[in-house]
Amino acid sequence: MAFARIARTGLRRTGGTFGSYSCEGDVLLCEGTNRRSPLPSLQNAKAGRDFSYISSIRKFNRMSMQSRGIRVTPQYQSATAERIVEESESEYDEPMYPGLEATKPGEKPRVVVLGTGWAACRFMKGLDTRIYDVVCISPRNHMVFTPLLASTCVGTLEFRSVAEPVNRIQSALATSPNSYFYMASCFGIDTDKHEVYCETVSNGGLPHDPYQFKVAYDKLAIAAGAEPLTFGIKGVKEHAFFLREVNHAQEIRKKLLLNLMLSENPGISEEEKKRLLHCVVIGGGPTGVEFSGELSDFIKRDVQDRYTHVKDYVKVTLIEASEILSSFDVGLRQYATNHLTKSGVSLMQGVVKEVHPKKIVLSDETNVPCGLLVWSTGVGPSQFVKSLDLPKAPGGRIGIDEWLRVSSVEDVFALGDCAGFLENSGRPVLPALAQVAERQGKFLVKLLNKIGKKDGGKAFSAKDIPLGDPFVYKHLGSMASVGRYKALVDLRQSKDAKGVSLAGFVSWLIWRSAYLTRVVSWRNRFYVAVNWATTLVFGRDNSRIG
Repeated sequence: MAFARIARTGLRRTGGTFGSYSCEGDVLLCEGTNRRSPLPSLQNAKAGRDFSYISSIRKFNRMSMQSRGIRVTPQYQSATAERIVEESESEYDEPMYPGLEATKPGEKPRVVVLGTGWAACRFMKGLDTRIYDVVCISPRNHMVFTPLLASTCVGTLEFRSVAEPVNRIQSALATSPNSYFYMASCFGIDTDKHEVYCETVSNGGLPHDPYQFKVAYDKLAIAAGAEPLTFGIKGVKEHAFFLREVNHAQEIRKKLLLNLMLSENPGISEEEKKRLLHCVVIGGGPTGVEFSGELSDFIKRDVQDRYTHVKDYVKVTLIEASEILSSFDVGLRQYATNHLTKSGVSLMQGVVKEVHPKKIVLSDETNVPCGLLVWSTGVGPSQFVKSLDLPKAPGGRIGIDEWLRVSSVEDVFALGDCAGFLENSGRPVLPALAQVAERQGKFLVKLLNKIGKKDGGKAFSAKDIPLGDPFVYKHLGSMASVGRYKALVDLRQSKDAKGVSLAGFVSWLIWRSAYLTRVVSWRNRFYVAVNWATTLVFGRDNSRIG
């Protein structure tokens, strides 16, 4: 009995063979019989798990039993063997995960949110917790105010000024008995069972590492975000810095200050000083331009005074394949080009071929030595999103309809950078912008609150509820700082439309005022205002900690 159970479990986990079993896909075929037994299938079950112990079980096959004088009845001709398999069928049908089971009658429906980005946090902020319990699952416990992230790299702002804990955005996560935040990554979704499967972010302090669990949902909102695009270029992930998270900004800051201090050591050659202090930014979008502007400000105002021995070696280069800020008005693009050039930023047109520890190689074989490389070329679907067995929109995002529902499955919604309209909807895929994600979060929370008030919050209970008007996105405009108290404001609703376009000091005031009001909490607004004032009076902090 025990041996049959172990063997059965091994077969289900490995999808391999044992004795006269053979596993093909998700169906167990028993040779010599017509028995077909379904195996559990997760839409994103992780590959590469360590099941090395199964190999020792496999060795204990029919031949080894015969060699020991044990009589074996092949291909299930034994009634006892048949009964044992049937008994183990239900007991070992699938891996056993601890976690939250499905809600019971009388309990509030449970909304599970994957992610803590702009879309997820705007959604959670407005969710009516008198109707729903909410469970948030994400590998980070805070939202990042990304428009100001570049300012933290050079000390204009402190890191905590751009990070907002999720339990301050939705207090029910900290106070409600049935609402939780789990610091974990989702690795699988079973839309039939209404369950998500997760793996905790831990350092080995839990009973099992990795520690896995499941959460049943009534409604699921996938807002898992996106990942930086590397286009498969060799060396990018190993040697470049991205600028998407607070820890990315921390690493950039540490590397920048380390290079400044290393370059002052005795015996460093002129060539090596130039390489160490050459900062290269790849990508001429708003993030790349704003980081270049902040970096040029830092060099002009702070490095010149505090690193006088090496100030003449510091250089910033911005490399773009076509033209910078391609979505902005032509006049604003020209203004940004001229201003960055005057600020000491070298603009280079080219395509990166490969990245090395101390240089990058362009497609025309030009070598560009550098001490710091920041990669900002846009975002694309994450590996988690790619692996989900859900409909996909152009570009690999999760396909959604006009109400942000994932087609062909019940009670699943997707929003933010990970979602895009299906091709047959006739709608374009929206850009991966904070304002798009925020507006989708605002739309979806109104929709689910409406559904909940009409008793449609439970699983499979919202089919007959009218959803109202579909989601419509109207672009409010774009803004970008270019450094030295200058910014761009483009209020056109699309690239080809007409509208107000501003550049200069007034635009910089509008840029700062707009983002100050968009910061999530009054606490962080206070932090940002104080940091700006402190930097204006005393300059940026150049302490390297860590």
